[in-house]
Amino acid sequence: MAIKKYKPTSNGRRGMTTLINEEITSSKPEKSLLVSKSKTGGRNNQGRQTVRHIGGGEKRKYRIIDYKRNKIDVTGRVAAIEYDPNRNANIALIFYRDGEKRYIIAPKDLKVGTIIENGPKSDIKVGNSLPLQNIPVGTVVHCVELKPGKGAEIARSAGTSAQIIGREGKYVMLRLQSGETRNILGTCVATVGVVGNEDYELVNLGKAGRKRHLGIKPTVRGSVMNPNDHPHGGGEGRAPIGRKGPLTPWGKPALGYKTRNRKKASNKLIVSRKNKK
Repeated sequence: MAIKKYKPTSNGRRGMTTLINEEITSSKPEKSLLVSKSKTGGRNNQGRQTVRHIGGGEKRKYRIIDYKRNKIDVTGRVAAIEYDPNRNANIALIFYRDGEKRYIIAPKDLKVGTIIENGPKSDIKVGNSLPLQNIPVGTVVHCVELKPGKGAEIARSAGTSAQIIGREGKYVMLRLQSGETRNILGTCVATVGVVGNEDYELVNLGKAGRKRHLGIKPTVRGSVMNPNDHPHGGGEGRAPIGRKGPLTPWGKPALGYKTRNRKKASNKLIVSRKNKK
């Protein structure tokens, strides 16, 4: 996948880049796998704003993704690679032999017409899904489950993956993209390969309007606010934070402050943290 650059015909075009979606083969989604998606504006069921900077954006329909890959021993054929407005990775439409259609996250180098399989007897081939205990050490995988049968939770975004680096009893050790090493039950399912569309992070939006099309509203820096609006506010000119560390608008520690529960049960499965070398 290549990056397209534009001539600086305007201030918005200067520096703007887009993806040349050579992988995408279809522009029309499968209607049976679409559901309506309402906008929240960052508000919860009580109408209170709980997440800032959300609003507007293009209308979208949600594509139902098969994260569980529970069509065991039923082969499927890749019918199309499609764009999904709800995620940065592309998706692949699968026609299974029994007539069912499903979407999966499209891994890198998955082509139209490729036959994929699910289940413990599947080959170690890009796009095939099988339990971690059946995948050789050193294999790169994505869409990894944390609990058997729950569905993929790890390595689902564009260009991400995890590598199997060892086994220990009923657990399989994975090195995640962040550098963290953790044990996961061998019965959890993963898909072979790396998630495609890896050049997504290189795109330069170029203008504020493209950010609004994504449903993201502007973010005002706390340092330009008044002291009654933000802990970083006030002072003459460009004043520093003036505190021990950066804070949120509500006075909570921010920017690097660890929020993970120290008593979380899955802490014992983490072999090494991402911030430790």
